[in-house]
Amino acid sequence: MNVISKERKSQQFAWAFYDWANSVYSLVITTAIFPIYFSSVLDDFKKVAVFGIPFSDKGILYSYSITASFMIVVLISPILSAVADQIGNKKLFLKIFSWLGAMGCFSLFFFTDYNTLWIGILGSILASVGYWGSLVFYNAYLPEIAEKEQQDQLSARGFIYGYLGSAILLIICLIFITLVDEALTRYSFILVALWWIGFAQYTFIKLPKSYTKPSKIRSKQILFHSHRELLQVGNQLFQERNLKFYLLAFFLLSVGIQTINYMATIFGKDELGLNTNKLIITILLIQFVAVAGSYIFSRLSKRFGNLKSLTLGLLIWALICLGAFMMHSTDKYVEYEFYALGATVGLVLGGVQALTRSTYSKLLPKTSDNTIYFSFYDIVEKVALILGSFIFAQVLYLTGSMQYSALSLGIFFLLSIILLRQVKMEE
Repeated sequence: MNVISKERKSQQFAWAFYDWANSVYSLVITTAIFPIYFSSVLDDFKKVAVFGIPFSDKGILYSYSITASFMIVVLISPILSAVADQIGNKKLFLKIFSWLGAMGCFSLFFFTDYNTLWIGILGSILASVGYWGSLVFYNAYLPEIAEKEQQDQLSARGFIYGYLGSAILLIICLIFITLVDEALTRYSFILVALWWIGFAQYTFIKLPKSYTKPSKIRSKQILFHSHRELLQVGNQLFQERNLKFYLLAFFLLSVGIQTINYMATIFGKDELGLNTNKLIITILLIQFVAVAGSYIFSRLSKRFGNLKSLTLGLLIWALICLGAFMMHSTDKYVEYEFYALGATVGLVLGGVQALTRSTYSKLLPKTSDNTIYFSFYDIVEKVALILGSFIFAQVLYLTGSMQYSALSLGIFFLLSIILLRQVKMEE
């Protein structure tokens, strides 16, 4: 049994604590408050335009802004990953993206009406780029600060901190909005920015710059070779049988999980006719159940191994999609059915995401730095989300029902299970 030094324990806590800092973005900005605020500000406008570009629906505009942020991350993360590897300082880019994300959240305070719509769109794009960009460098620390047998537990601990921290801030925001004054909604965005960058300072202090020695490659060469290096990494990973099947399985499960994360609130509001309060209750329920779910799946992985635990989680995800398909707004108990579905989502959400991250880390080849590998991992996830949102929208267009869109996502979980069965790893 490996003895962990006091310094390494401190680094591991600081690493996991960054989830406490940045997860408030994914809950308050992405899921709970900002989408509702964005819709309410534009309630009187059926058609909208930003930067001179017209959109037939405000929901389409919001969806495109998120997609645009993912495309930016996909394009720039290989370059920045290569730079971080060469200068031996991934913490620098973790800081840059954290500040970018926090400032994007802060700017949303100035989005007050149709005339300032451009601030809302630009701010949400910057916040999204900051959040997802920082995760590339954050995740790359995992195999460097923890041995393989520690990675499942540490990855799960990060998600647990994230769910708890974000739920606490959301409750604080809701108290001010519902009990004091609804006009204070905009101040939630300032609180997110301060929470994110404030708590992240502990991570910045404790984590080392990098475990990579700086390289003498010139900046022009880095810029020229970065995307080619990413393609080479992808080719290298797909040469290895286990990583090939694992990455394909990860791509398919990400199509399902990430799309559900972004569309669940809209499904509850538009398809089932649930009001804002019920949606917020469901979101909080997911957060707190996810804490237990992350712990449960970390224990399952220790008992039965990563692959069997992941397979169980994906089966539950497929059943969630079937459950969503069977729900109807006319059902007498649809509200409680939605709560039950939310609790089930919470059970597998953090657990499966934590295990996918740590399993990938375990399968990686030994190397001096892992940033480029996690850049590839991040891009796979973003492309999956772009594909998932497109499929969701197309099925909705063809059938006129989000229920069929939800059911279609279940297919991706089943296909992922089939591919996972091809992966062999020492548990």
